Amino acid sequence: MRILWSRSRSGALFTRQWSSRPGSEDGSQTGSRPGSQKGSRRGSQDGSRHGSEEGSRPGSQDGSGPPTLNPPEETGLARERRPSKTPGESSVFLFPGQGSQFVGMGRGLLKYPKVKEMFSAAEQILGYDLLSLCLRGPEEQLMRTVHCQPAVFVTSLAAVERLNHENPKAVETCVAAAGFSVGEFAALVFSGAMDFAQALYVVKVRAEAMQAASERAAGGMLSVLGRPQAQYRQACLQAQEHCRGLGLDRPVCNVATFLFPDGRVIAGHKQALDFLQQNSRRLHFARCSPLPVGGAFHTPLMESACEPLRDVLRQVEVRRPEINVYSNVDGKRYMHAGHVRRQLALQLVSPVKWEQTLHEVYERTQGRGFPHTYEVGPGRQLGAALQRCNLKAYRSYTHVDVVAADNEE
Repeated sequence: MRILWSRSRSGALFTRQWSSRPGSEDGSQTGSRPGSQKGSRRGSQDGSRHGSEEGSRPGSQDGSGPPTLNPPEETGLARERRPSKTPGESSVFLFPGQGSQFVGMGRGLLKYPKVKEMFSAAEQILGYDLLSLCLRGPEEQLMRTVHCQPAVFVTSLAAVERLNHENPKAVETCVAAAGFSVGEFAALVFSGAMDFAQALYVVKVRAEAMQAASERAAGGMLSVLGRPQAQYRQACLQAQEHCRGLGLDRPVCNVATFLFPDGRVIAGHKQALDFLQQNSRRLHFARCSPLPVGGAFHTPLMESACEPLRDVLRQVEVRRPEINVYSNVDGKRYMHAGHVRRQLALQLVSPVKWEQTLHEVYERTQGRGFPHTYEVGPGRQLGAALQRCNLKAYRSYTHVDVVAADNEE
């Protein structure tokens, strides 16, 4: 059974109505699927959950918790598993993360079914007009962590709606998904592991916690393209030692992202990043440029954001993904709901192993073809990384645009 949206197969994102009211009067979770008992994932006769933990807590009675979901009157979910497909008949979705946002994104998506409803639901959950922020800015507000993470999340899933309208087979035949940092939440929603409204609420809490953590310590991130002789770990250790000489206690400077061979993002205290830039030639960095982000994400400087994220993840329903979804923490696919919860919290203080993830997604025996890859969301950074990691897979890559084409209004 797959849970996604298409003309032949309804899904968790669009068949459920978002509601601001808390859990039902008897305290049960309202988001369970038809044909199941006690919110179980699949309608097994004994009502047990297959491969995931028992149901989650409902929203708080004062309405401050995550939104709850009313079950749809008709879902049209098929109960049988579809036969396996050859690689050329299947697809892989890649969901971008923070840094891909830009003013005007989403403009080309509003004519597609359900997109305006998604942004309307987002406004109720977030408490501000996300669509206006995406379309008109101001840019400095869209760039803030607390705003750009929800913006990228919603816009990416809206791009899936465009793809479903233009090429429904690509959605129907998707066998795997991966998301970069906050993009993992979009991948999990697409896979049926989380519901749109509750996942957006989790992203909201995550973004606020990361924003707060960033304001506690002056940190940042550097995009680094190294030469073959570059030693990234050694460079980080030198930067830490430099910071100690400046009197900084417990300096942080780590590889925060493995993008592609010799492509890294290094994050940490500002003094450490200044040292790396000043010594880039000696450290064999061919290119070293700051990223327009407000904190040292995916490093120990985000530790204070972990507990708020763990707490909200306990409050929402999480299920085993119905397609392969890969974790940023180790590049391996998620196995069950508890695994999803643990890895999403750990991701905040762990490097994003994107290069390793791509190797896992596209690993295959010699002579076996590659699936068609779609980057769904703003920007083309993930396609660029795929090109450097696996040129054969990149030859079947398509970007789903989130702005109007030249011949569109």
